[in-house]
Amino acid sequence: MNGGGVRHCEFMRFLISLAFLVLFSTSAHAAIAFFPAPSGNSAAPVLTVYSSLDEPLARPMIIGFQKANPDVAVRYEDMLTGEIYDRIVKETDAGQKTADFAFSSAMDLQVKLSNDGYAQRSELPMSGRWPAWANWRNTAYALTFEPAVFVYHKPSFRNERPPATRAEFVDYLKRQGSAVFGRIGTYDIERSGVGFLFMSRDQEQFGDIWTVIQAMGAAGVKLYSTSQAILERVSDGRFVLGYNILGSYAADWASRHPDVGIVLPKDYTVVMSRIGLVPEAAASPELGRRYLEFFMSKEGQTIMARELQIPAVSPDVAGENTANTMQEMLGGQLKPVPVSPGLMVYLDQVKRARLIARWNEVLRLQ
Repeated sequence: MNGGGVRHCEFMRFLISLAFLVLFSTSAHAAIAFFPAPSGNSAAPVLTVYSSLDEPLARPMIIGFQKANPDVAVRYEDMLTGEIYDRIVKETDAGQKTADFAFSSAMDLQVKLSNDGYAQRSELPMSGRWPAWANWRNTAYALTFEPAVFVYHKPSFRNERPPATRAEFVDYLKRQGSAVFGRIGTYDIERSGVGFLFMSRDQEQFGDIWTVIQAMGAAGVKLYSTSQAILERVSDGRFVLGYNILGSYAADWASRHPDVGIVLPKDYTVVMSRIGLVPEAAASPELGRRYLEFFMSKEGQTIMARELQIPAVSPDVAGENTANTMQEMLGGQLKPVPVSPGLMVYLDQVKRARLIARWNEVLRLQ
């Protein structure tokens, strides 16, 4: 096998290792789990965590933290990303105490908390060594590394390779014409938060992105709010291609459906992250920082990569399930979404509406 083939196989193993995350990544409603202090002290201080990561998946990290901090109990509340933001703002504005640590996949809302004064600085041992794109003023930290991919129906590409760039994607749609009409899927950016995030990054990364959208419109693209709806149709051949699908979801389907293929776009691959921070009104900010410090430590990031099966960001952690390995394999192809106020641009309802309006207009032109 040549070097490119080896790297492809390694990356496929990496993506498949993300699949476990899919099973537990979204909460349907708030749920509370309590972990008593291992020391047995019933009066031990309590760390309160608000998180969009379901407790079954987060449990190894909590257990690891408590092994290092046997004197601390943990109250873990998992909820939707919007609920995390709303709870912290509402409690803080009411003069109440809130969570000591917040962990969420809503990058824009987490940065908005930081920008609007609802998060406090956390000067930690790893702060200076954390990747610059993943650290906003030592306040909001990206703690995971997750790519957006093309997915394709393998039997439909027996006689040619699938598109590997956006230009090839457009060329394929134009050449195939009626043969692929109505057989392309992507996120509905009005209903899918991750779809909107990826589209906004596309607009920043690729000057000709509207040609891609126009080509998908001409091909009768179908829009969905979930990855599953698209991947179901790719796996059974109703669709030949899916655009900008979150890699962890795609890997889960590829591991169970052999007709699903995955391509990381060679022109650029957007990478999203889950962000951790200590709220300004935390009841016990020192405990929140202690938990964040563990999350960023070599031990914590290794637990996250190996046991939670979430890709680690830390430069100190090696192995397949890490940003280091992805960057070694793909280099500048990867375009992580920076943790910065730029994420809040499309929280402005006027700008958001303009992007959605143009999206719909370009699709309707066909």
